[in-house]
Amino acid sequence: MKDITISADSMGSDLEPIVKAIHELTGLPTTARSLNKKGIRMEKGKLQDVEYTGPVLEEVLRTNKTTRRVPNEGVYKSMPVVVAPIRNEDGEVICTIGVVDIVGAIDISCTFSEYPGIIAEVEAAKKRN
Repeated sequence: MKDITISADSMGSDLEPIVKAIHELTGLPTTARSLNKKGIRMEKGKLQDVEYTGPVLEEVLRTNKTTRRVPNEGVYKSMPVVVAPIRNEDGEVICTIGVVDIVGAIDISCTFSEYPGIIAEVEAAKKRN
């Protein structure tokens, strides 16, 4: 059985099982890269790029902080993304992983103002079950 090991020198192929799992769970475009090597980008169930990096992945490598923002360049230009660091036991960032942030793309207040009874409906359904 092959183990999965992540380090600052992990290549995209090392990150692929994790990226694939997140992509399959969410259905969202998913990216990752390590500190010292470019990574991968997966969309629509397929590996799209094996030498990938993006501006928000790079930012999180520098800041070691989860970041939600809309990049002004790259493949996901003008699309909200969320990127989180993967840290070693010393708390240092060794890898970043990100997804297109569909929650950031939805105007929640507008969505729920269209359906004012949705909370009441959910509560009523809970009581029935």
